[in-house]
Amino acid sequence: MKNSFGDSVCYTLFGESHGEAIGIVIDGLAPGINVDAKEIEKFLSLRRPVDANSTARREPDNFSILSGVYNGKTTGTPISIVINNTQTKSKDYAALDGIARPGHADYTAFCKYHGFEDRRGGGHFSGRITAPIVAAGAICLNALKNKGIEIGTHISSISNVKDREFDNFSEDIKILEEMNFPVLSQTAKEKMQQEIANAKNNCDSVGGVLETVVTGMPSGVGEPWFDSVESKLSHALFSVPAIKGVSFGCGFDFATMSGSQANDEFYTENGSVYTKTNNNGGINGGITNGMPIVFSCAVKPTPSISKKQNTVNFEKNENCEIEINGRHDPCVVHRAAIVVKCITALTLCDLLATRFGTDYLA
Repeated sequence: MKNSFGDSVCYTLFGESHGEAIGIVIDGLAPGINVDAKEIEKFLSLRRPVDANSTARREPDNFSILSGVYNGKTTGTPISIVINNTQTKSKDYAALDGIARPGHADYTAFCKYHGFEDRRGGGHFSGRITAPIVAAGAICLNALKNKGIEIGTHISSISNVKDREFDNFSEDIKILEEMNFPVLSQTAKEKMQQEIANAKNNCDSVGGVLETVVTGMPSGVGEPWFDSVESKLSHALFSVPAIKGVSFGCGFDFATMSGSQANDEFYTENGSVYTKTNNNGGINGGITNGMPIVFSCAVKPTPSISKKQNTVNFEKNENCEIEINGRHDPCVVHRAAIVVKCITALTLCDLLATRFGTDYLA
């Protein structure tokens, strides 16, 4: 099973949704990076459910750093972060054993692991495993910030309700930093939350789109082909369970544009090179060009819904119906925002260390 990602800076996830603990090991991160426990706590709080429109499972996300940090600084050796699970209710899943929940990994996990997989709460496939990504992201984001690199993610849309677009990147990133429902328009927030409430009342769920911007990335990072910036980011982003689409810059809108519309014209000013537009999202030929990296992620509706659905019992190889009860989110878009931001930070740290050397982030 491949649970590690990264080349110069490598991340390994472990644990299951209803196991004793979940966690991450970060290997290759430079020594001397500040590690603030309160900052990690803040980031984890942005991932947690906060209102009646979220799951009733409220984990405190108490974490321990077992290695790799001394006197509040990274040592350069592997960092191990463990987060305890305390709010498990495995009995909620007992009646579903052997039944494939539509949209979940129950059947594919059975095919791969021959029935030995931990099925409780989705096991290793659960969105619960994104908590360690956020904990590691808090450390990586601090390292990036010291290099003048900042990341902001907002909810571009939920269902058919849209937020305003990014305007002033620096100001907008600051606005989003403390939000557990990160939007740039209060009006959009109220309408989005109503969409989520409506879905919950209908025993259903809704999805949406997250938009992310990265500012301050130096030009020349990335590789032309298989380790392009788009390739590496997409690889990491698609590892987040709910992400089903990733596009950079204008994305699929390029299909309806002409070359004269799509091309970003270059100009120089005060010894630096810029583009007049940023349709390509700060990347040319798989390599950063110094402009902000911009990409969007499609987040699917939560697959656990209370409506009756057709499925199979893969243990008995027979058709059946399923009606899922338990603690589930009618929408995970707002909770996924901090996960996307943090896994972006993990990927950028790896890309930068590969390009400039491990000590670049020190």
